Amino acid sequence: MVQSANLGFPRIGAGRELKQVLELFWAGEIHEAELTERLRTLKHNHWNFQQSAGLDWVPVNDFSLYDHVLDTAVMVGAVPERYLACEKPLDVYFAMARGFQGRVKTGAKALDLQALPMRKWFDTNYHYIVPEFHRDQYFKLAAQGPVEEFLEAKQLGIKARPVILGPVSFLLLGKEGGGGSPLHLLARLLPVYEELLSKLHAVGAEWVQVDEPCLVLDLSREAKGAYEVAYRRLCPPAGLKIMLATYFGALEDNLELVMSLPVAGVHADLVRGPTQAERLFNTLPVGMTLSLGVVDGRNVWRTNLDQKLALIKRAITVVGSKRLQIAPSCSLLHVPVDLEMERGLDDEVKPWLAFAKQKVAEVVTLCRAINEGEAASAEEFGAVRSALQARAASTRSRNEKVRERISALKPDMYVREKEFAERREIQAKRLGFPILPTTTIGSFPQTKELRRARAVFKSGASSAAEYQSFLKKEIRKVVAFQEELGLDLLVHGEPERADMVEYFGERLDGFLFTSRGWVQSYGSRCVRPPIIFGDVSRPAPMTVEWATYAQSLTEKPVKGILTGPLTILQWSYVRDDQPRTETGRQIALALRDEVLDLEKAGIKVIQIDEPAVREGLPLRQREHFGYLKWAVDCFKLCSSGVRNETQIHTHMCYSDFNGIIEAISDMDADVISFETSRSKMELLEVFSKYSYPNQIGPGVYDIHSPRIPSADEMADLLRLALKVIPAENIWVNPDCGLKTRSWEEVRAALKEMVQAAAQVRAALSH
Repeated sequence: MVQSANLGFPRIGAGRELKQVLELFWAGEIHEAELTERLRTLKHNHWNFQQSAGLDWVPVNDFSLYDHVLDTAVMVGAVPERYLACEKPLDVYFAMARGFQGRVKTGAKALDLQALPMRKWFDTNYHYIVPEFHRDQYFKLAAQGPVEEFLEAKQLGIKARPVILGPVSFLLLGKEGGGGSPLHLLARLLPVYEELLSKLHAVGAEWVQVDEPCLVLDLSREAKGAYEVAYRRLCPPAGLKIMLATYFGALEDNLELVMSLPVAGVHADLVRGPTQAERLFNTLPVGMTLSLGVVDGRNVWRTNLDQKLALIKRAITVVGSKRLQIAPSCSLLHVPVDLEMERGLDDEVKPWLAFAKQKVAEVVTLCRAINEGEAASAEEFGAVRSALQARAASTRSRNEKVRERISALKPDMYVREKEFAERREIQAKRLGFPILPTTTIGSFPQTKELRRARAVFKSGASSAAEYQSFLKKEIRKVVAFQEELGLDLLVHGEPERADMVEYFGERLDGFLFTSRGWVQSYGSRCVRPPIIFGDVSRPAPMTVEWATYAQSLTEKPVKGILTGPLTILQWSYVRDDQPRTETGRQIALALRDEVLDLEKAGIKVIQIDEPAVREGLPLRQREHFGYLKWAVDCFKLCSSGVRNETQIHTHMCYSDFNGIIEAISDMDADVISFETSRSKMELLEVFSKYSYPNQIGPGVYDIHSPRIPSADEMADLLRLALKVIPAENIWVNPDCGLKTRSWEEVRAALKEMVQAAAQVRAALSH
């Protein structure tokens, strides 16, 4: 019998219950006991659904209050000592995730703790907290979440498979102070994993899913050796079976290594790595179970069940059915919870889609077709065939005018007229910025009043004129605040935008939007990715009205702000019936029209945000060049049509520029801003080795934390930047947009930032 399994379920809940309860707790409106109880109910609902849907193995310990990598760090005792000054374990946990400022009890010394850095989880839009290690790191089993969740599920009658992040990937995803690979700590870490596995075995766990996603990367000899050491040691105790889970790509040169490990099973992603199937089937050792990741855990398109059934049958001819499991390609963390909750979704397109609950059903349907015969799943297979045929026959996915414009693109459309050195002089005369000019990235706080006004308008309870009047009032407030503060380059605050991708997707043809399609980005931060189902074009200007209105309120320049083509692509669910490269070019061409309209309307500075350029980088080195060439071309296609006097900015957050700095330079933006505050300017190391010709805004203020840095702290960061970047090339700005922060936090932090810039300017003038 083939068995069915899931690697992980979305944590946030169909109604964003995780977000709501976390933010109530952080605001002090509920206590820890209520937080725990409400989240226990959410977990139980997820477990019960998956078991009732027919899964043979339900994942537990895939839930997290903030992030599963952070959970692992806490579990193995890798908590930096400074955070232990917090009074309660939950305070320690959230201080690592969000930072902490204040007193833990009356009369105690005030704490000022910066959060640990965040990075993107491989090539997804999920952020994880980066573990921090030191040379003499000590590990211990400080928490037993996997054991507790297994027992909790067992009491409910759930056939559970605990999920833990594997020791090698955990170390590779972390960072050791002073640099170097943390893999030398493996010998100290493994006893903790041995103890955990022994405890799971003692309470009756049969399978444990151990996630090792780094196995789809280019691995050093040291890393490959670490895997051999780890799993030859961890595979006992007898009776507890390890399912080694890999995902996000093919094993390729690591396949032989994986097949040599004494694990009971291996999970392989056959959606992102379809070409590895035959090698997997033919090299699987006798007695090892193979989990086939055949349902896409990262996109929302319905699975072609006939194709996947043929693949499973092929596996059975080689491996047999007793050693096969069917599963999604990866955790379903990356897709919305339930398609059935979408009431206003396009009737034609909705049948083409599947969210987490539907993907679980697809896994179960495939298993039933194998175990009980295809007649047992005939109805489900028939519905899928009809939906896929309707999608293929639909005329809505093609726009011949768009395709003609793409065919007519010429090389000079990708190049600015003059080199940066000449543009810089022209722009300096026009804009007149001081040395170390100050700005923000774009968005200002999205207050309850703003969200309420948007919801009322979308419900039809207020008119377009009333809503527009409200937005103009918000823009006036933001512009006045920035002028009072003394910022040099202003923004309009983006009150009209709920999300930086959603806003543009709603105004571009070829996009579809959900009402409940939320996914977790980090912590309580959720996004609603649009679905690209057709050719992309811009029917009308999208931002010109708001940018020109803001500019009319001030003599200082106001940035027009757009989300770039790669970010719109990467943060959307992209159509799977044509190459991503084609869709990316279509988006870039549509944005080029918007850039030129902003310039025509008198906007002197245009920022094209591209936080996802690094995120979209393929996981394998050999694929980098082709991707970066195409990604840079997309950016240049939308940015290069402007005159020399128009200043082009771009913004990237949580980006490691090592290995891609030449591509960043090729983008030829006049100014690039990016996150550096949590890493204390470590990202600038690459600029000490590579002479970046254009201007740079290294973020001096971490907006992902409620913590408010002092002017002295930000000035120190600027001084670090001055060691590798000439003063005339530096801008002063926060790490990212301010939409998630409160006005109280923003006022205080930006005031400190402006003071920091003034402080360093004064020192430079002497």
